[in-house]
Amino acid sequence: MRIAGVDLPRNKHVVIGLTYVYGIGRTTAKKILAKAGVPEDKKVSEVTDDEANEIRTIVTNEYKVEGQARSEQQLAIKRLMDIGCYRGLRHRRGLPARGQRTRTNARTRKGKRKTVAGKKKAGKK
Repeated sequence: MRIAGVDLPRNKHVVIGLTYVYGIGRTTAKKILAKAGVPEDKKVSEVTDDEANEIRTIVTNEYKVEGQARSEQQLAIKRLMDIGCYRGLRHRRGLPARGQRTRTNARTRKGKRKTVAGKKKAGKK
């Protein structure tokens, strides 16, 4: 089954398969299935064409997914950077934006370590 340009894994439950689409989590997936009238414990391979079309319609009409969700996220971050708020500055500098410590850790945001040479001790005369 294909939704919003994403192939859902056929061997998983539909509620889990829907989470493979960017912008749909477990809660949203459950809401979509409830609205479409598809049981959550059904496997993706067992979903009929009518049910798949119903799910597809709900997703495309009511939710921002994939490219649309990603671009909205990027615009939100860009807006923060443009107005120059603290969070925007942290994004601009590639540092954690939510108050985490940076003296140690924060390697995901900062990237690979850049070693700075320590001060050498002066030798005795």
